[in-house]
Amino acid sequence: MSEANEDVAYETIASDDFSGDLSNWRIEQQPGGSVYLEDGKLVIADKKGCSVWYVNELEGPLRITYSVTVTSKERVSDMNCFWMASDPDHPEDLFKEGHGREGAFAQYDDLRLYYVGYGGNHNGTTRFRRYLGKGEKPLLEGYDLRDEEHLLKSDHKYEIELIADEDGARYYRDGELVFEYEDPEPLKKGWFGFRTVWSHLEIDDFKVEKRVGGKAEQ
Repeated sequence: MSEANEDVAYETIASDDFSGDLSNWRIEQQPGGSVYLEDGKLVIADKKGCSVWYVNELEGPLRITYSVTVTSKERVSDMNCFWMASDPDHPEDLFKEGHGREGAFAQYDDLRLYYVGYGGNHNGTTRFRRYLGKGEKPLLEGYDLRDEEHLLKSDHKYEIELIADEDGARYYRDGELVFEYEDPEPLKKGWFGFRTVWSHLEIDDFKVEKRVGGKAEQ
């Protein structure tokens, strides 16, 4: 059950139905790919690596929701995301001039963030990582899934829900809690980004909600 059904109050602070333009987004992509809007969806058609960042910094506790389809038009792999991301060298501005990111995955290793790589490694793994900054992104026991239930199905519209709060991070897929990470030093604010490589994603119904009041009773 997703946290949308729990006794927690949220208010919407940002949203995009992708019926307008790309002014809410910052694109970092390797040559050969493209990002565009089509039929009310954000389309990431990628070859060598792409991150699409929401331009505004977000502060928790919050919930991020969106729908995403990995289409059979390309390799079915890498329905990934970053959230609560920041650059330890420039925590006030992820896009500070000279940041040097151009879509290659290794260029993000120095950030501090939560990451899920869903259906990575040619749709062979689904993993959660907490990037610590300065190249440290340990893969913790229990956060490396390889069963078919937690790999991608082509042309399926997934409903994704991300949580960042005082307990840490949680990742839901189609209402199922896939990852829960209790963070001793929770990331309280940062940027959100879609991430993929060599795939064709169609994304819709992006929304960010700030929690109002306390958390749900456990």
